[in-house]
Amino acid sequence: MSNDVYVVGVDMIKFGRFPDRSVPDLGAEAALMALDDAGLAIKDMQALYCGNLYQANAMVGQRILQQIGQTGIPVVNCANACATGATAFREAWMAIKAEVYDLVLAVGVEQMGKGLLGGGGGGSGIPKEGLLGGGTMPTVFAEAGMEHARKYGTTFEQFAKVSVKNHHHSTLNPKAMYQIETPLPEVMNAEMISYPNTKLMCSVNVDGSAAAVLCSERKARELGLMSRAVKVRASVLTSDPWQERDLVMPDVNTCTRLAAKEAYERAGLGPSDIDLVELHDCFATAEILHYENLGLCGDGEAGRFIDEGHAALGGRTPVNVSGGLLSKGHPLGATGIANIYEVTTHLRGEAGKRQVEGARIGMTHVIGLGSACGIHILERAG
Repeated sequence: MSNDVYVVGVDMIKFGRFPDRSVPDLGAEAALMALDDAGLAIKDMQALYCGNLYQANAMVGQRILQQIGQTGIPVVNCANACATGATAFREAWMAIKAEVYDLVLAVGVEQMGKGLLGGGGGGSGIPKEGLLGGGTMPTVFAEAGMEHARKYGTTFEQFAKVSVKNHHHSTLNPKAMYQIETPLPEVMNAEMISYPNTKLMCSVNVDGSAAAVLCSERKARELGLMSRAVKVRASVLTSDPWQERDLVMPDVNTCTRLAAKEAYERAGLGPSDIDLVELHDCFATAEILHYENLGLCGDGEAGRFIDEGHAALGGRTPVNVSGGLLSKGHPLGATGIANIYEVTTHLRGEAGKRQVEGARIGMTHVIGLGSACGIHILERAG
């Protein structure tokens, strides 16, 4: 029997704002939900990988176990910017792939509150990002979008259509923070944050958690869990390669292109085989760029891809049917596993009104600037 790894349990809490709850409390809720989904208990788990950014020094994984059962298992706490959850999931996958464990729990959790997401870690001297109007995330992704517009003629309206689509999708997702339609004029006329991204084209800072139970094929068969199991066909993590380029602004494309290429190769698949994608739409401009970075369309074709409805539910390759980060919300440490939850739910045929019909293979993508890109390709078992 192969040492393939399967997701046998997965869930997420409804994203929102929970100022009266603690980070371990939020993480514990998702962990118990994922264990219930698998029909297993914490005593069955052989290791825990926990993703959290804002309390990276505070042993969040161990504090979650204080709530759901301290069984003495190894706990690894991960922090990798917006790729934190995907990194925790990948570490869990790798531990089973290496045949060290059979059953592992991965949890991602974040408490964000409101306000603007800042511009990464510090350093001495003049910040290179500061020389071009700020190192905040809206500025970085505005600049990346404008570079795409310069090269390919992508319009403000095409970027805005991403938000219209994702907000529409979110109305079908009861776990999304917002479930509100935003017609095109409303998106385009919203408060301008950093052109071309208006307020309705920026992801939502929310509190949230998600968790997954990963299992070896041998154990999944032994426990009779294969009927709802979803196979991890590829798991890839990349960082920025060195290249000769203008360092004024971060490169938001290359590490995704590297990860996508490797993921397709490992899975033995191509972009045309993917039935749905949850990608990192931290801003509307980012989603447009990632259509091309993930090979969903050719370079320069992303504007047409959104215009022609290919990324919408019912389209050629539905993207962010959950509502994406723009509407479901973006709790940094949880996002990577929440994406896994969404795709797994479709592959199981359990996504209700937003179900992608006949979905067999799905992809999840996150990128944390600095940079880390995590991509997973998942496949329905049987």
